Amino acid sequence: AASDVYKRQEHTGASGVSGVGGTQDPEPVERAEETVSKSENATKKKKGSGSFWKELPILIAIALVLAFVIRTFVMQAFYIPSTSMENTLLVGDRVLVNKVVYQIRDIERGEVVVFDGDGSWDDPNTVEVAEPANPVARGFQWVQQQLGAAPTGKEYIKRVIGLPGDTVECCDDQNRIMVNGVPLDEDDYLYPGSTESHTEFGPVELGPDELWLMGDHRSISYDSRMNQNNPGGGAVPVDHVVGRAFVIIWPFDQMGGLGIPPAFEEVEAAGQ
Repeated sequence: AASDVYKRQEHTGASGVSGVGGTQDPEPVERAEETVSKSENATKKKKGSGSFWKELPILIAIALVLAFVIRTFVMQAFYIPSTSMENTLLVGDRVLVNKVVYQIRDIERGEVVVFDGDGSWDDPNTVEVAEPANPVARGFQWVQQQLGAAPTGKEYIKRVIGLPGDTVECCDDQNRIMVNGVPLDEDDYLYPGSTESHTEFGPVELGPDELWLMGDHRSISYDSRMNQNNPGGGAVPVDHVVGRAFVIIWPFDQMGGLGIPPAFEEVEAAGQ
């Protein structure tokens, strides 16, 4: 009986040993390795998580710097605050403005441009943007302005009618604006039912660095026609142009390019 007990102990092994010589059961070893592996993975995850949160402020700072550089020198979104460019641009539309293009080539007639009218225009329809007293709200407003989601109150947007050296006047016997003696057929982009001008002007001879700018909704646009008593005689210096508005990006049903209308082709042809 003692021998039988011994044999049973020898076979089963109270401490996990099998046989007389005894070989180690692999299961505890595997479990131990698995525990170590999990511990190492957890440690790596903790280190990786800590590294991410340390790097996050740097990534945000880099993104802000890049956004600032792009906005300042390359491209910027603008919010349309008024009805002076209807129906080409409606209140609340967002447009992208190319700030580089006029460093490469000259401005062309018919293009829509954003410019600073300070010192040249005194537009009573300028949108006054109140600055919030709360610094958090002020920062939020600034971000919205950079993204073109809110008006800045500092820039205007109009269409280029006359370039430096051009002679612009209104009107011929069909009430059309004339550029260098060539009448413009502007039906394609003027506000429906609008006449080319409700105010006669000119002939105005533009200087070597001056532009004649007008809105597409002529009856309400306070543009070059209405600023002739201000410095520059209604014209805007070329160096006040911020860039070309070349595409509408919002809302989606308004998305599309802002090209040069055919109305200016005859003027271009006559100048060749």
